Amino acid sequence: MKDARIIFLGVGGDSYVVGKQVLSSGGIIIKLGELQFHVDPGPGSLVKAKQYDLNLRENTVLLVSHNHINHSNDANAVIAAMTHNGEDKKGVLITNKTVLEGDEKNIPVITEFHKKCLEKKIKLEAEGKAGIGNVDIHATKTKHSDKEGIGFKFYTPNFVLSYVGDTEFTKEIAEEHKGSDIIILNVVNPGDQKVKNQMNTSEAIEFLKITKPSLAIITHFGIKMLSADPINEARTIQKESKCQVIAAKDGMVLNPYSYSAIIKQRTLNLY
Repeated sequence: MKDARIIFLGVGGDSYVVGKQVLSSGGIIIKLGELQFHVDPGPGSLVKAKQYDLNLRENTVLLVSHNHINHSNDANAVIAAMTHNGEDKKGVLITNKTVLEGDEKNIPVITEFHKKCLEKKIKLEAEGKAGIGNVDIHATKTKHSDKEGIGFKFYTPNFVLSYVGDTEFTKEIAEEHKGSDIIILNVVNPGDQKVKNQMNTSEAIEFLKITKPSLAIITHFGIKMLSADPINEARTIQKESKCQVIAAKDGMVLNPYSYSAIIKQRTLNLY
């Protein structure tokens, strides 16, 4: 992989922050060589991709963890951008049942037209797996109001990257993300301020004590987190968990190779 980058198109979390676009909500782009993954395209995905000079036509895979607006609102627009509105049928969608099919309370997020624009659609439950090129993607459990919600664990040749998704903290969910070099963790509230179906700073600390990644990135901030300052909360999490932690920002770009256990071991072998 000549090019490996993680680009945050938006780090907004709750309805206030996203609704007023205090922070953006366009999801996350993961570029791994020729593969481009777009995770959770909330409101503003196309605008932010343009702003950060990213071409959504290059998306190989669109991943949607669950059916909430701030994670899925722009999914159809992104599919249209990927495929020239179906004129060039291409790309893969990896998502859960409610996004693809709906349920007793919700219509499907993806329209029938946009489903036909794609080359392939993969519906995953927790513990399900999909392979895209030389990257394996494992769906992980979440505890959220979308009962079918999932996270994503990317196994690449050089590192393992977890996107935990929206979830409450449980030890079982944390155990699924052990072995990840980098963990992207949605932390809506600061301190021990509880919010249903989401994590706060205190729970993030417990999560990272179990998983012990080389790097944790906190994102998906609510208004209370912004008042507390995500940078300060990241420092607290780092101090208590003993893991390196950074707070994501809109437009932040990160090179995942820097945190690869395999690359570090190869470097050590030179001495």
